[in-house]
Amino acid sequence: MASKQKVAYVCNECGADFSKWQGQCSECGTWNSVVEMKLGPAPKGGARNAQFSGYAGSAGSKVQTLADISLEDLPRLSTGTGEFDRVLGGGLVPGSVVLIGGHPGAGKSTVLLQTLCKIAEQLSCLYVTGEESLQQVAMRANRLGLPTDKLQMLSETSVELIGQAAEQLQPKVMVVDSIQVVHLSDIQSAPGSVSQVREAAAYLTRFAKQTGTVVILVGHVTKDGSLAGPKVLEHMIDCSILLEGSHDSRFRTLRGNKNRFGAVNELGVFAMTEKGLKEVSNPSAIFLQRGDEVASGSVVMVMWEGTRPLLVEIQALVDDSHLGNPRRVAVGLDQNRLSMLLAVLHRHGGVLVGDQDVFVNVVGGVRVAETSADLALVLAIVSSFRDRPLAHDLMVFGEIGLSGEIRPVPSGQERLREAAKHGFKRAIVPIGNAPKAMDGIEIVAVKSLSEALAAIE
Repeated sequence: MASKQKVAYVCNECGADFSKWQGQCSECGTWNSVVEMKLGPAPKGGARNAQFSGYAGSAGSKVQTLADISLEDLPRLSTGTGEFDRVLGGGLVPGSVVLIGGHPGAGKSTVLLQTLCKIAEQLSCLYVTGEESLQQVAMRANRLGLPTDKLQMLSETSVELIGQAAEQLQPKVMVVDSIQVVHLSDIQSAPGSVSQVREAAAYLTRFAKQTGTVVILVGHVTKDGSLAGPKVLEHMIDCSILLEGSHDSRFRTLRGNKNRFGAVNELGVFAMTEKGLKEVSNPSAIFLQRGDEVASGSVVMVMWEGTRPLLVEIQALVDDSHLGNPRRVAVGLDQNRLSMLLAVLHRHGGVLVGDQDVFVNVVGGVRVAETSADLALVLAIVSSFRDRPLAHDLMVFGEIGLSGEIRPVPSGQERLREAAKHGFKRAIVPIGNAPKAMDGIEIVAVKSLSEALAAIE
């Protein structure tokens, strides 16, 4: 008599599983996201499943001390692009799994096709496409002027057949485009579901660890910009990268959200051209393309991205509000933090903008997530409110506390050196980041918001 197949109920949004179906996921609160998933039969006699044993399914694991483990560095494979290598932490690590996501049209397939065509000149590479035909990929490669005589192509969506082809070819680097369209035959749910994405990624991860192949997975994103599929997908892979950029801008940013072999939140900047994505070696020069005449409400700050400083311009516009509830709009910054800083500005700076509409923007489409932009944001708002332009060669950074104090930020010396390299002559910084002396730039050290406001009078 055949054993009854077990059934689980899994949330498509967060991957939480339940013993019975329910209309709302109790973990993430999403409605109508719990779907039925059939589980395979349990092994007889309590035997372990070979695919779940050892490191990513490798057999023969044994207990070792840390001293017995070899510390020889794995040779990294260069992608041929400096900005891509920077985000990866120095290049591709053999046996690693990289997940790259982005909005439709951001350039995920383009940058990976460019990268694999370069690597294929020296190493064996396999590009697996499940969303496009081979003719479509070949047309893009010819349009971009890429070398096409070495890269091996495969159009397939079955994970088992992809694994068989990879075992025969033994590539050093393999791209699967995308993880949402491939499927395993023994799972009944449709491609792109939680169970298919999770098991397909687990299969490809085991293949990468056991063979030393670099596997790059292309992932879709949801409407809020996060990677689609179960959250466990981001835990399984070694490196998660997001390709961002608006359709009206020719610049794209490649940001590392997770990296087991390098710095997190590393940023690479590319420019979209007729010949594909070209790296931008000096992104600060792009984001600082300001006019000769400086308007009020504009100031430059230095943000820290991964392992390098980046100069960006912050703009603010303060105008009379004709609404009962004045607007607070932040593009590239946290809107809740903007409201908090406006309260601090009123309480400890004596500047009331409660009856004003406040709009702030980071030029170039860059998103600033760190608190070092607080002081620059407040000074830009005051400059626009008073209609007094700040100096063209002024640079500002610092965190503002709720009691009006200016707190130091990490890597202050490197930020100042980057500003001096780009010709800035004056800097308003926290007193904790002020060096004893620095050639070429005048340092104004402040410890409170009132002192910072006095420095721009």
